[in-house]
Amino acid sequence: MSAHTVQTNRNEEYAQGIGLVKWVERVGNKLPNPFMLFLYLIAALMIITAVLSIFHVTAVDPIKNEQVQVKNLLSQEGLQWLLPNIIKNFSGFLPLGSILTLMLGVGLAEKVGLLEAVIRKMSLRVSARYASYLVAFIAFFSHVSSDAAFVIMPPLGALIFLAVGRHPVAGLLAAIAGVGSGFSANILIVTTDVLLSGISSEISKSVNPDVTVSVLDNWFFMSASVLLLSAAIGFITDKFVEPRLGVYKSEGKSEKKLEDLSDTQKKGLRAAGIAALVFIAVIAVLVVPENGLLRDPKQGTIVPSPFISGIVPVILLFFFTVAITYGIKVGVIKKQNDIPALLTDPIKGMAGFIIMIFPLSQFVAMFNWSNMGSFLALSITDLLEQMNMSGAPVFIGLMFLSAFLCMFIASGSAIWSLLAPVFVPMFMALGFHPAFSQVAFRVADSSVIPFAIVSPFIPLFLSFLQEYKKDAKLGTYYALIMPYPIAIFVLWTLLLVVWYFVGLPIGPGVYPVMN
Repeated sequence: MSAHTVQTNRNEEYAQGIGLVKWVERVGNKLPNPFMLFLYLIAALMIITAVLSIFHVTAVDPIKNEQVQVKNLLSQEGLQWLLPNIIKNFSGFLPLGSILTLMLGVGLAEKVGLLEAVIRKMSLRVSARYASYLVAFIAFFSHVSSDAAFVIMPPLGALIFLAVGRHPVAGLLAAIAGVGSGFSANILIVTTDVLLSGISSEISKSVNPDVTVSVLDNWFFMSASVLLLSAAIGFITDKFVEPRLGVYKSEGKSEKKLEDLSDTQKKGLRAAGIAALVFIAVIAVLVVPENGLLRDPKQGTIVPSPFISGIVPVILLFFFTVAITYGIKVGVIKKQNDIPALLTDPIKGMAGFIIMIFPLSQFVAMFNWSNMGSFLALSITDLLEQMNMSGAPVFIGLMFLSAFLCMFIASGSAIWSLLAPVFVPMFMALGFHPAFSQVAFRVADSSVIPFAIVSPFIPLFLSFLQEYKKDAKLGTYYALIMPYPIAIFVLWTLLLVVWYFVGLPIGPGVYPVMN
């Protein structure tokens, strides 16, 4: 085969790939606005629950030995539940409060010029060639802040790329892939480890009191995953995503970000740095000592503790501390009334996000109340059990099921609460360690987060994208982000399969198969 023929075939394959992406964007952009889309989904959900309820379609919970029946949203009971809870569903939607709280801090830091100064300072030390890998790697470490990473990291990824002369949308997408598709991967022990291991341990002890799952039992595998996924995200960004974006036209969006810092800005950064160190020192005094005020009052632990559960307010206070210090030093904040004035614009910019969250919060609440989540999980799990699979097909089946449910249930811990009572005993009966079933779930659940239509962060990601691409719609977002979840799901699954067959430990003293 000639070199010309090989190149022609590659060009055809590339053209086919571009054609698929264009098709996704074209179809996606024909979808209604997310606000209307969720209204249609609510209508569909109400009809589906009515049909399933009328025909008494049920699923069996093998642990409780109970029939799980879908509750009719169009029944008298459903309507009497819905009407008084509409406001509660919206105001009590946890991601809404967390995101708006963090945007106060991040927005203030942006308005006083602190974020711009930090990114410009970083750009002097960051090579444009390796910016994709840096953004991905930082995104994995940002998971220590849990859901806050979804709010903080994507805009920073865009700014880092802008500062080194690359397309900011590529940086935005790389950061979304790192915090979304790689959400479970971390070198540090984070809240996800605590939540999921607690659920797994409770179930495993009911089968065998001597088998438990600790927060460290996925550590080896997840640490290795950080390196693989950082490399994958960087490669995908450089070779596939950014070349499709073309040359970025700033449209007046601050070319000054590439200029040197002024003396005033340098002094402001030094003052903000000192304020940051003082803040961290104060937090350390409250957390590090065994009798620290922010440790768990009963167990004396850091994970879990009021510090971990209150990480969003801690981050907010950190941003306020450094932003106000910087603002005063550079003269942006001259009097106390300047602070609330500066906070107004960031919240104004979240108006579109707040509007989209209203129907989303209703859909999530209605989905949970109607038992549709439990019904779907148990029905598909029963199907997998009837197929009598063993070995690798079992955990691959669990992974596909987890990825599917992630599209409809926003909380990973909620999905695992549904699946663990069935899959942990099943895996243990087949000789797998319960921590291995947990890691299989984490891989699948994380991989597809940027795709999950019920995720409260999709509207937020779209608003970030529209900052740099004004005409972007939902289809544009899905077309741009599509390579990451697909590639990460495949690569991460292959890594898990190899880990299983080689028999490597997934955590200290914990192997895929129990002795």
